Amino acid sequence: MRRDFESVDDSLRLIDQVAAAAARRVPLRIRGGDSKASLGRPVEGEALDMRRHRGVVSYDPTELVITVRAGTPVAELNAVLDDAGQMLPCEPPEFAGQATVGGAVASGLSGPRRPWVGAVRDFVLGCRLMTSEGKYVRFGGEVMKNVAGYDLSRLMAGSFGCLGAIAEVSFKVLPKPRAQYSLRHAMSAADALERIVEWRRAGLPVTGACHLGDALYVRLEGGTASVRSAAQRIGGTEMDTSFWTDLREQRLPFFSGPECLWRLSVPNGVGAAALPGESALDWGGAQRWLKSNAPASNVRRAAESAGGHATCFTPAAGVEPFHPLPAPLLRFHQQLKRKLDPHGIFNPGRMYAEL
Repeated sequence: MRRDFESVDDSLRLIDQVAAAAARRVPLRIRGGDSKASLGRPVEGEALDMRRHRGVVSYDPTELVITVRAGTPVAELNAVLDDAGQMLPCEPPEFAGQATVGGAVASGLSGPRRPWVGAVRDFVLGCRLMTSEGKYVRFGGEVMKNVAGYDLSRLMAGSFGCLGAIAEVSFKVLPKPRAQYSLRHAMSAADALERIVEWRRAGLPVTGACHLGDALYVRLEGGTASVRSAAQRIGGTEMDTSFWTDLREQRLPFFSGPECLWRLSVPNGVGAAALPGESALDWGGAQRWLKSNAPASNVRRAAESAGGHATCFTPAAGVEPFHPLPAPLLRFHQQLKRKLDPHGIFNPGRMYAEL
């Protein structure tokens, strides 16, 4: 069944608005569905609303490539791919249908499959950007072998709109796995980390591993025979696969509560006991969700001591959302910002006050 969704090219209006803002040196707050508006520092500026610029530009299932406009809801992109038996493997969250493709790339948020298949940036083949000089430019292309500007397209992933307004994105997509099986195994976090390493070394088709409470949740995907064999080896209790969607969408009970929510990126072998609060292990241990009212300095010190960094998803007063950058890296970011956004109008200060 093929579903038809609204398709509108709103690029001329958007480019005119960007050019006018640049001429007046008026900052722009790029907005899609605002599903991640609380992630990052607040931006004071004129709204550049991308939601009308939406729809599939081109899609060739045989080539595993789709190009969509930035205002397209992620849920619609997933529906189009699902109709063709394909998927965007990095699983960006839909956030109740509000998340857009542009926001998904700009935030770089990936779902539970990330350690096994790659991040959002790994599936970006090319993109169109609106520059602060009012130009409409393309980087990259629609095939993997087209490397001209390829790295610059991927640089947009995780840039939070600070480098330019994403107008279109071309993604590499993959066929959906033939079989999927999810298991729950009661064990400690320390034991879970050891088992995950063991399963990866054995080449088992694991595409999700999350420890929450007193249990390890595992997702297996691939051919029917390999998934069945791996499930027998791992053991545990079969569970509903909706767990992974709820984890991706932050709908699990763990994500509710008055505490600040932190996302830590650390080496997957680091023990959970070192973190000041209640934590859930995702990405096989490389991503930790932490609920804690400990001072931000304590959380970030714990992340740094483990060789990682921490991002605050529910910023409190006086708490910088993103981990502070070392001076040399901050200078590099500033130089990049000046090159790609010489007028400094796109989402100024969204990531850091100095950008």
